[in-house]
Amino acid sequence: MGRDEILDNITLYWLTNTATSSGRIYWESSAGNSKLAPIAIPAAVTIFPGEVYRPPKDWVARAYHNLIYYNRVDKGGHFAAWEEPELFSAELRAAFRPLRRL
Repeated sequence: MGRDEILDNITLYWLTNTATSSGRIYWESSAGNSKLAPIAIPAAVTIFPGEVYRPPKDWVARAYHNLIYYNRVDKGGHFAAWEEPELFSAELRAAFRPLRRL
């Protein structure tokens, strides 16, 4: 990332007064704040390569005790539904297919 891109990002956060709210997700995800109750409902996770946070399957399984689907795909990012709508739809269908049989 070049100097101009860094300054563009800083300016965007400064002028919109959103630096604190943008950083909040990182603070809330820190080790000291992760004492949440386990999530027992069926969960599905698809990891897109352009996403900021790409946890390994064992980390996801610790958070979601009823992990019914986990997959890593080759394209897409933070806005996967917009960037790769066909892939996103296919992932949703694959992820929740087991629940249709219940």
